[in-house]
Amino acid sequence: MVFKVFGKAVAVLTLAAAFVFLGMWQLDRANELQESKKVIPDSTIYQLADLATPATSLDSRRVGKKVQLRGNYILTFRAPNQTDLADRRSDWEVALMQVDEKSAILVLRGYWKDRLVEPQVAMSTGVDLEAVIRPRQFEDVARNAPGVISRLDSSVIVSLTDFDLYDGFLLATQESVSEGPIIRDRIELAPPESKVGGYYWQHISYVVIWWLMAAIVLYLPFYRRRGESDTLGA
Repeated sequence: MVFKVFGKAVAVLTLAAAFVFLGMWQLDRANELQESKKVIPDSTIYQLADLATPATSLDSRRVGKKVQLRGNYILTFRAPNQTDLADRRSDWEVALMQVDEKSAILVLRGYWKDRLVEPQVAMSTGVDLEAVIRPRQFEDVARNAPGVISRLDSSVIVSLTDFDLYDGFLLATQESVSEGPIIRDRIELAPPESKVGGYYWQHISYVVIWWLMAAIVLYLPFYRRRGESDTLGA
């Protein structure tokens, strides 16, 4: 009898603890969602090598940071059906920039229609670039074809180069060559979406539900015992 009561108590406490843990986990998710929406201004311009490493996943904390570097464009691609901050669909010019002897990174230079604005930019031309680090795209919006990429993601061009590629891509804000700055329309993109799904109050509602379930589990044994006592008393 004692072991039976002890076993039930352990089961009740374990189940209640599980609900409490789930509530705490949901609360953490809500806090993470809130934190992900906070924009911390950072006007520092970093060197790319200080924030990222070739052939390594991009640290999400580096997204949105400004970088400067010098390199050469060695391949150019058209990225069709892309959507900018104003929700306009267009084709974009994406180039692969060699940044040193072994590595390269994708650079979103601008709109495809403006690709001939600076015809002097050739493979041998050194380009000084200022840009913003962006995460790679995950969904295809076109089909890969010669000179065309389905999304802004270095993994889709791995077979086209022997260089170690950086994860993510750079959103160009300024380019200049020895003759001077390259003047062209630059693309504005929406802030990256948070990896934490859902909405803040949705997570909070789940916190309340989980902890309410824990309270119910803890109360039920006493409720049943009270019901049995009332029955015996009658």
